[in-house]
Amino acid sequence: MIVKRRKVEGHVELSIVTKCDENNIDYFHKKDDQTLKMNAGAFYLPKDDKERPQGEDAHFICKEKLTIGVADGVGGWARKGVDAGIYARRLMENSIIALQGEKKGSVNPRKVLQEAYSNTNVKGSSTACIITIDSNNCLHYVNLGDSGFLLFRENKYIYKSKVQQHEFNHPYQLGTCSDDLPCLAYEEKILVEAGDIVVAGTDGLLDNIYPSEITKILEKADGKNEVSAEELAWRIVERALFNSVDEEYHSPFAREAEMAGYLHTGGKYDDITVIVCQFK
Repeated sequence: MIVKRRKVEGHVELSIVTKCDENNIDYFHKKDDQTLKMNAGAFYLPKDDKERPQGEDAHFICKEKLTIGVADGVGGWARKGVDAGIYARRLMENSIIALQGEKKGSVNPRKVLQEAYSNTNVKGSSTACIITIDSNNCLHYVNLGDSGFLLFRENKYIYKSKVQQHEFNHPYQLGTCSDDLPCLAYEEKILVEAGDIVVAGTDGLLDNIYPSEITKILEKADGKNEVSAEELAWRIVERALFNSVDEEYHSPFAREAEMAGYLHTGGKYDDITVIVCQFK
């Protein structure tokens, strides 16, 4: 068990996260009906760009294998006339193909990412995060770059995936002319419970919304008629979009810029991808 002390928006929060230790899981007394089910829904809002109407984000939901993924094509390629969104989309397509060789409940996300990377041969580069849930109710993920996810339990923020950057606003990335490889992706397993909610997304989400704002959205939906994962994803995207164009909002991106010695005010207008997973 890990107890993390973090400061968020001037408030100190304590999070208790239980790592999965496969050696301590009782395989013989585990009943089939104890395996969690995953409801997942997504919403993608590309920024307004006539040259790249599909944006540079990509994602997938594979309910059959209880696995999701997000990728964010690196925008710097646009200066060279390359649409990095094509790389991101191909990487996610190849991830789905790689998943076909995996068994439900024992998907190896690093293997999936490695195979997808090896089969993506177009120009460009992208961040990537692949998340699965195994038969022992462990959320198993790999994350390379600054996409990622937040985990909520009883509408409280308890965990955030690790971000990988070479320096401010320069994330690890897979692809052309990059020395970053799938073997460098951060990997971890975390025990999840019925009722937990994962909110995954690209930096268009994470740069423009604080966990406390997502908590409020989840709280408003709690107790009413069941709100679908897709509807929750839309509500979160809507909030992140509003923040991204608010010049007075002290965004997570602005705060990170300040910590790195840069000046940035307001949000960060970007493609926004959100996947919401509800575990039951």
